Amino acid sequence: MRSVTYSMSVSLDGYIVGPDGGFDFGAPDDEVFRLSMEEVRRVGVHLLGRRLYETMLYWEDVDQAALDPLRREFAALWNPLPKVVFSSTLTSVRGNARLATGTLAEEIERLRAEPAEGSIAIGGATLAAAAAEADLIDEYLARVYPVLVGGGLPFFPRQERRVELELVETRPVGPRVAYLRHRVRR
Repeated sequence: MRSVTYSMSVSLDGYIVGPDGGFDFGAPDDEVFRLSMEEVRRVGVHLLGRRLYETMLYWEDVDQAALDPLRREFAALWNPLPKVVFSSTLTSVRGNARLATGTLAEEIERLRAEPAEGSIAIGGATLAAAAAEADLIDEYLARVYPVLVGGGLPFFPRQERRVELELVETRPVGPRVAYLRHRVRR
């Protein structure tokens, strides 16, 4: 069965964006960008909320000839990747994306049943919070930045239940970032 992963850059105090809505602390340098590409290579389908989908449209529209080789390689990985977009306002999507036709749980159940390779990645804190609340996430992948932002949108949903995790991998990524990969204990 395909696993469901949630990956995001996060401040040391647990936020993906600060109280002002900014996430400039998580701007990837080349080493973090390579890590992101490594993650995308393990993904078979990516589930996105509307805001992240609209942000990632950059890669559909960018003049790839103007990109450096590393970012051109990322675009070559990202653009053909199947994507499922969850939105109550969008009526159409572009590229290799489709709008979700079922609930998050229904879509994940259907994708898990398919005989496909690669994980089911979830992008966006709101969508990931819904998946976590429904106990659908199997792995949490965090790129932890050494900054305290004091509030904002949390990486982990604020639910009143305990979730036991097992550390699968940890490593430094460049001089500033720690990569942590945890699997949910079932």
